[in-house]
Amino acid sequence: MKYLKVLIPVSILSLVFIIDYYNKFYKPNTSFEDESIFLYVMKGDSLAFRDSISKYIKSEKTFYKAAEKLDYLKNQKTGRYKISKDIGNNKIVNSLKFNNTPVNVTFNNQERIENLAGIVSKQIYEDSTSLVKAFRDRQFLENNNLNEQSVLSIFIPNSYNIYWNTTPEDFRDRMLAEYNKFWNKDRSEKAKKLGLTKLEVISLASIVQIESRKNDERPRVAGLYINRINEKMRLQADPTVIYSLKKYYNNYDTIIRRVLYRDLEINSEFNTYKIRGIPPGPITMPDISAIDAVLNHENHNYLFMVADPSNRGYHLFASDIDGHNRNKKAYIRWINSKGIYR
Repeated sequence: MKYLKVLIPVSILSLVFIIDYYNKFYKPNTSFEDESIFLYVMKGDSLAFRDSISKYIKSEKTFYKAAEKLDYLKNQKTGRYKISKDIGNNKIVNSLKFNNTPVNVTFNNQERIENLAGIVSKQIYEDSTSLVKAFRDRQFLENNNLNEQSVLSIFIPNSYNIYWNTTPEDFRDRMLAEYNKFWNKDRSEKAKKLGLTKLEVISLASIVQIESRKNDERPRVAGLYINRINEKMRLQADPTVIYSLKKYYNNYDTIIRRVLYRDLEINSEFNTYKIRGIPPGPITMPDISAIDAVLNHENHNYLFMVADPSNRGYHLFASDIDGHNRNKKAYIRWINSKGIYR
């Protein structure tokens, strides 16, 4: 009887301990209806973390007890962490330790590094200023035979799995790795046959990108520019004039629908009415389709083109100046009839 009296309190204490342990570590403690949520943990901001986690758990008290016991609170790491529905604090903490989940970082055709950084900064933890600094880091540029005009070339528009807390340098280096992967043996050999460097192909593709929004026409447009290069002619591409004007006035939001004769005189290393050959860098980030259009350009004799008034988005092509002048007159009549003077 004496032993029974001792055993009962011990059993009750054990039961209390077990219940407390279960509540602290294993009792479901999530308060959201979706199958899972993503929690964004900022660097060294315990208050922001507390505000964030409180939205998704039932008991902050048990969570913080478990987190402290599991040595998480002093070892928080930035990241985007996936937390599943109906799990206990033990699994929540382990998710915050080990379940850092990438995001799909997507960007399209941007004219400048600053624009690219602004787009990317909305999708990862780092701010645009830090990204621009990493993109323009002198040592990085020198090590990879790049400069401030050509560095835009390494960013191929696409979607990439990137960790939300990646550093600006790691993001930049990942993009360089993707660029190098893009230039496989086949593409590299085609660029070599054209007598162009990879950077020159990208710069030429950026002109093709803006010149024609039609993927099926881009190989023909690219072939025209290749012909002009082979004939030692200036490219005389209107998109490079528009870019030069934007750059000169430092206004990249301006919309120019008509290039005037006076615009052709602007002094710029990007103005292909003034310079010979390909500009020193891209005037936008070209799509893969535009790059491949250059590498797989159409073989023809065209040297001139102008927008086709009867087939919007496409162009009229000519192999001599007389044919071009006829096409040009038709285009000028059309653009005047629309009242487009700038």
